[in-house]
Amino acid sequence: MKKQLSLAGIAGLLLAAAHAPAQAVTYGTPTIALSAGYLSGAVGAVGDPQVDVTVAQSGADASALTVAVSASSRTAVAAPGDVTVTGTGAVRHLAVAARGRGYTDLTVKVTGLGGKTATRTLSYAASGAVQDPADTRYFTGASDTSAAVDVGGGYAVVADDENNVLRLYDRYRSGAPVRTWDFSSQLGVTKEVDIEGATRIGDTIYWTGSLGNNKDGEYKAPRNTVFTTTVSGSGPGTQLAYGRSYKKLRDDLVAWDVANGNRYGFAAGTAAGQAPKQIDGFNAEGLEFAPGSTTTAYLGFRAPLAPAVPGGKALLVPVTNFDRVLASGAKAVFGAGIELDLGGLSVRDIRKNAAGQYLILAGSWAADDNTDPYALYQWDGVPGHAPVKRLDLPTADPGGWEAIAEVPDLSAAGARVQLVTDSGSADLYGDGVEAKDLTHPEWKKSRAVWFTLN
Repeated sequence: MKKQLSLAGIAGLLLAAAHAPAQAVTYGTPTIALSAGYLSGAVGAVGDPQVDVTVAQSGADASALTVAVSASSRTAVAAPGDVTVTGTGAVRHLAVAARGRGYTDLTVKVTGLGGKTATRTLSYAASGAVQDPADTRYFTGASDTSAAVDVGGGYAVVADDENNVLRLYDRYRSGAPVRTWDFSSQLGVTKEVDIEGATRIGDTIYWTGSLGNNKDGEYKAPRNTVFTTTVSGSGPGTQLAYGRSYKKLRDDLVAWDVANGNRYGFAAGTAAGQAPKQIDGFNAEGLEFAPGSTTTAYLGFRAPLAPAVPGGKALLVPVTNFDRVLASGAKAVFGAGIELDLGGLSVRDIRKNAAGQYLILAGSWAADDNTDPYALYQWDGVPGHAPVKRLDLPTADPGGWEAIAEVPDLSAAGARVQLVTDSGSADLYGDGVEAKDLTHPEWKKSRAVWFTLN
C-alpha cells in the first residue's frame, strides 16, 4: 500500500529543496577563431577589410562573451584602442584604423563566463596614408592588377600579370576576392600568361597576354597567348568557364609588320635581348572591339610608340578576324595601324561602354610607374578621329594606373570612372619588399579609385 504524504510533508520537502545549496555551473574554456590570420589596411582608409572572429563557450550563450584586442606588438602601427569589434553573437567583426605604416601583431582576446579567456594573433600590415580615402577601395589577395571586366551588380573580374588567376571582386568594398579561377591547366602553361588586356562581347570575355619578351629580353611562350572565358550569372554569382586559346598572335603581328616594310619595328622589338617596356619595344596592354563590331578588335600597345621617338603617337592594331582567331585558330588578319596623339603617352588600357564611347588610359611606355604621367582620353573609335583628353591623373602611388573597371556615360555631367593600380613593384609597408614578393596574399593589394571626369 502506497504511503500518502500529508500536505505538511509536501510543504516540508519543498522548503528543504529551496534551502538546498545550488549546483555550481561549470564553464568550459572559450574558443576563438579568425577568418584570416593576416590583414591589410591603410592609414586614413575608409572601409578597410575586416576579419570575422568566431567565439563560443560551453555552458554559456555566445552573447555573454566579450571580444577585444588586448595587446599590440607595435602600437605606432595600431594600438588596441584603434581596433573596433562589432556584433553580439557568435561571429564578431573586427576592423583596424591604422595610425602608422608597417607591421604589428594584434592579440585578439575572448573573455567568457567564469573569467576564462582565449587568444589568437592577427598579423596586421598598414600601408601609407591613402589619397582620396572616400573614393578608394583595396582589392586584396594580389597586387599586380592588369585588366578588369565589369560583370554587373558592381562586381568585376580582375586579372593579375604575375599569375593566371582571375578574381571576382566587389568594386565597392575593400577585401578579398569573392571567387577565383585558375585556367593554367586548360591553357597548358605553368608560367604566367602575363595577362594585360581584356574585353567582353556578350557572354564571352577575351583576354590577351602582353605578347612581348620578359623584362630580361627573353621570349616566354606563355606570354604569346590570347584566350576566352564564358560568363554565366552576374554580380556575386558570376561564374567563368574556359573557352579557347590562340598562341601565335605575336608571330602573326611580326610577319604582318615585316610584310609592310617594318613600319612599327615589331621584329626588332621582339628580338632576343630586347626588353618590352622601351620606346621601341613590343608590349600589348589594351584590347577592345571596334565600333559596332564583334569581329574586329583593337590591340593597344604600350610599346612601341609610332614613331618610336619622344612625343610619338600611341598605336592600335586592328585584328579584323579576332573572333575567328579564337573560335577556330584562324591566322590573324590585320587592318592598317591606328596612330593616336595621346601627348607622347601610350595605351595602358582601352575600354568602351554600351553607347560606343571609348575611354583610353594613357601612360608611359617606360617601366617606372611611380613618377610617370597618366591621363584619360575619350575617343569615338573611328580611325583618323582625334581623342580628347578628359583628365590628367595624379601619381598612382603605390603603383601605376593599369585598368579601367567600367566606362560610364561619358556625356553625363559628373561622370565617374573607377581605375585600378598595378602595385606589384610598390613597397607597401616600408620594409623594402615589393608587394608581389610578400609572403601572405592577404597583404598584397591593388588600389581602386573613382575619378570624376572633366
